[in-house]
Amino acid sequence: MPRLSLLHVAPLTLLALAGCQTGARVVVPDLPSDSIFVGRPARPEPEVKLTKAPQPRASGSVPRSWVPGVYERPWRWIVIHHSASDAGSAEIFDRSHRARGWDELGYHFVITNGNGGRDGEVQVGSRWRKQKWGAHCGGTPNNDYNNYGVGVCLVGDFSEKLPSQAQLASLKKLVTFLAGRYAIDPLYVISHRDSPNAATACPGDVLHRHVRTDLRPSLRQMVSR
Repeated sequence: MPRLSLLHVAPLTLLALAGCQTGARVVVPDLPSDSIFVGRPARPEPEVKLTKAPQPRASGSVPRSWVPGVYERPWRWIVIHHSASDAGSAEIFDRSHRARGWDELGYHFVITNGNGGRDGEVQVGSRWRKQKWGAHCGGTPNNDYNNYGVGVCLVGDFSEKLPSQAQLASLKKLVTFLAGRYAIDPLYVISHRDSPNAATACPGDVLHRHVRTDLRPSLRQMVSR
């Protein structure tokens, strides 16, 4: 089985508007050391050649924004993270990453928890729209898990609890689509901590167990049908 990796950014406090339904201010607190915001992303390898996008191979309807345009990257892994913060969104994390000097949001997808975006909302990052290498899993050999790994971040700290039911349902739907489209084996759907050279608790003990004992087996059952 291929080997995998990590990413971390220094703690940062941001103020942002919550979803339109509340209009309240959300404070994203200083993030703990096991969050995905500690350190810096690995420098990307030269751009991978994109290929013409095939017809979707996943069953069921998915949002059009999940489906790449004319060209797409040859993705091999799906790497699951948590934000280790109570609130957040793709926009908030994009600002924090840019404040660290990065080019843009490091993940390809963010699944919000109702505090910064609707509960279970799948927000598509600019990297996915461009089919661009990730900046969420640095330190792996040849930077492969950024170059070929889809980064999915769930908002919340899942060290002691699961994500919301809406978040879990969206995660399963998204991962099922990605695994089906790119023929990704369930074993290559991993927690951030499973990547090689990773020194992180991300995505938290409880979500990590869920990936291994629930998400992967459900994907395996779909593949075997």
